[in-house]
Amino acid sequence: MNLASVTNLTVLANVGGPQRGFFEEVAMRWEAGQWGMYPIAACLIVALAIMVERSIILFGKASINKEAFLRGLKKHIYAGDLDKAINYVAGQKSTPLTNVIKAGLMNVPKGNDEVQAALDEASLRETPKIEARTGYLAMLGNAAMLAGLLGTVSGLIACFEAVANVNPADKATILANGISEAMNCTGFGLLTAIPALISFSVLTGRTQSLINDINETSVSVLNLIVANKDKFKNLNVPASASHDE
Repeated sequence: MNLASVTNLTVLANVGGPQRGFFEEVAMRWEAGQWGMYPIAACLIVALAIMVERSIILFGKASINKEAFLRGLKKHIYAGDLDKAINYVAGQKSTPLTNVIKAGLMNVPKGNDEVQAALDEASLRETPKIEARTGYLAMLGNAAMLAGLLGTVSGLIACFEAVANVNPADKATILANGISEAMNCTGFGLLTAIPALISFSVLTGRTQSLINDINETSVSVLNLIVANKDKFKNLNVPASASHDE
């Protein structure tokens, strides 16, 4: 191996320059992307906030073991004790499902039609709470991609202007900056859009699952009430359980 070969290998090995940390790399690419990075960053911040908040609600606060909840409720309905059934539901974690079922049970003394109406009304009240803000993730993902595309177009315009109008001595630098702006905006836009769209699909699926649980449990409880209403020994709702939680 001659001296020229060694020199070429050394140059190739140092093309990337010194190793940079993660934050240094992000800062460098942010600067290279120029103004196009700001709208993408705004989409990213809002999308992350929605993802965290909706995940806490849908997988935590609004979640309940439907089967275990129904098993406990059935014992009191089969025993014909409406007071204990209502108190059992009121004692569970407050979720859209328990709120809907509690509304139905509290209207049992008024008749089956009132129970059905109360279940429907409570479902209409609770469903928007489950669906809230998830749809914005799809919009933010698309907005991030379009913002990245806008930055890409801006960079390409700079490249074409360099080819047409700039002094030949400055062309290489302006072309490099324009291409860097275009590629960094595209990459950052995709890195924002992909997680947002994946989260939208996951959270939408979870939302639909919770809504299906509410509908299925409402029908099951209504059928249980109709089938066992003649067993109820007490049809007066206790005051302690009459408030909505």
